[in-house]
Parts: sequence; C-alpha cells; structure tokens
Amino acid sequence: MAAFGWLTPRRRPATARSVLAGEAAAEAARKTSLTDDTADDTEPATTQEAEEAPFPVAGDDLAAAFFDLDNTVMQGAALFHFGRGLYKRKFFQRRELVRFAWQQAWFRLAGVEDPGHMQDARDSALSIVKGHRVSELMSIGEEIYDEYMADRIWPGTRALAQAHLDAGQRVWLVTAAPVETATIIARRLGLTGALGTVAESVGGVYTGRLVGEPLHGPAKAEAVRALAAAEGLDLDRCAAYSDSHNDIPMLSLVGHPYAINPDAKLRKHARAREWRLRDYRTGRKAARVGIPAAAGVGAIAGGTAAAVALHRRRR
Repeated sequence: MAAFGWLTPRRRPATARSVLAGEAAAEAARKTSLTDDTADDTEPATTQEAEEAPFPVAGDDLAAAFFDLDNTVMQGAALFHFGRGLYKRKFFQRRELVRFAWQQAWFRLAGVEDPGHMQDARDSALSIVKGHRVSELMSIGEEIYDEYMADRIWPGTRALAQAHLDAGQRVWLVTAAPVETATIIARRLGLTGALGTVAESVGGVYTGRLVGEPLHGPAKAEAVRALAAAEGLDLDRCAAYSDSHNDIPMLSLVGHPYAINPDAKLRKHARAREWRLRDYRTGRKAARVGIPAAAGVGAIAGGTAAAVALHRRRR
C-alpha cells in the first residue's frame, strides 16, 4: 500500500463482489437474528426529537430500521476496539497495535471512512484471526464488548433505535465490522440482529478469506436490499441511519434516511435532499447526553502519539 494512499476517497458502484457480500451478510443476519425483543434500559427520546420525528409508525410490521455502527451507534470503529482486546490477549504484536491506533486516530479526527483505509484494516484483521475457531472469537468478543465498547454507545442514537423497537419494528446494525462482532453488539443492545462482513470459515475455523468483500458502501445497500426482500419489508417505509457519505447508497434505498453525526459530504448531501440530521458530537448535544466529545478525541490523539513514539524508539 502506498504511503497514506487510503487518505484519498475512492467511490465506486456496486460490483458482483458487493452483491455477493451483501447477500452473504443478509443470510448470516437472518440466521443469527434475535427472537428476544428485550432491550437494555435506555433514555427516551426528548420532546424536541419526538416533535421533529413522528416516524416510526407503531405497528407497521413492513417497516424496519438499519443503523450503521461506527461513529453512528458507537464512538470510533468496532474493529479497532476488537483489535485492542485481541492485543491484550496476545493475538498479535505491538507494531500491529500501533497500526490499529493510527487508523482509529484518523477515523476519529477526520471522520472519514475511505474504502482503501477500511480494506487495509480488514486485511489486518483477517490475518490475525486466520486459523482460529469462530466459537473462540465469539467468546472473546463478548468480553471485549464489556471492556471497550459498552461505554462508547451514543445514547442519542440508541434512543432512536429503541423508538423503532418500541413501535414493534425490527432493527438491524449494518457495518463493515465482522458479522460476529456486529451480532454481539446487536444482542447486547437488544436489537434484532446485524449485517456485517462475512469471513469464510471451514469446519468452524477461519480461512483468512472473505465471502465477497467488506460490507462497505454499495455492499451495505445490497445487504439491506437482500434482507428486505427475504423478510418482506417495504423499503419505502423503512429508515436508515449513518454518519458517512459512503453509506449514501444505503440511505437512498429507504423512505426515511437520517444523517447521524454526519461527515461534511453527507451533511451537504442530506441538506440538499432535506434528510433529517442528528449530531451528538457537538458541545450542546454532548452535554445533553453526557458524553465529553472533545475529551474523547484528545485522548485518542494523545494515546496514538505515545504509541507511535514508542514504536519509533523500538525500531
């Protein structure tokens, strides 16, 4: 990979691999969807949000909601937090942790999900899990969620998901993170299930290859389309939520698109089309939901600088 090559966005339409990845994600999601509708306690939507968003419609079983994960439901990237947990358990070396830290710092500070950047992170993760049993990673994933992810859920976005559940609708995560990790997060939040990147396994052991490609950009739209067809959903009555312009294909599929913590391109696109926006990163919003947004960015930047400095001293 050329130095900093992933800093330049690369947009592309759906390909055969995107369709394969989407269909694989939809199949995996249907196999692992939850039958227990019990969700953890969450704060209700505010009066202002209720006035602005009469949707969802209670009792509409042809509607569902699809939520992007990274920086929409959760602060930061799920794959990075998963990598931290695997490093703690000695799955890989310090130099790879520095790489994960730098990728996460860029994601947090720039708010950009470049396809090349995401592909690089996926490749790193696949090399780490190759040869390990799926059941082993699922068990570890439960522990990692408690250690690194539970406290990073945006309360505001979670309240939006809960509103759909309270209306009797199904709610799915849609993410480039591994489907196993996404499924754990969905279950912990009381959601229906998750669409995620499907890693190939044979006999319950990861091969180090993907089925199709990472569930990113157009592949997310294909996954939602496939799941909606299989579940008999009416996409015009469904909602989708994301922070990234890379998810415009998914957002454009549904009748109720929402931009959550949007990057600059998505914000511009959403305003031009009068999509609804929510931003939980600003000082006012952060104060209302109890999240020190600026402190979080400073912490990751400082931590990354220290990790890079240590890496350089060791070379």
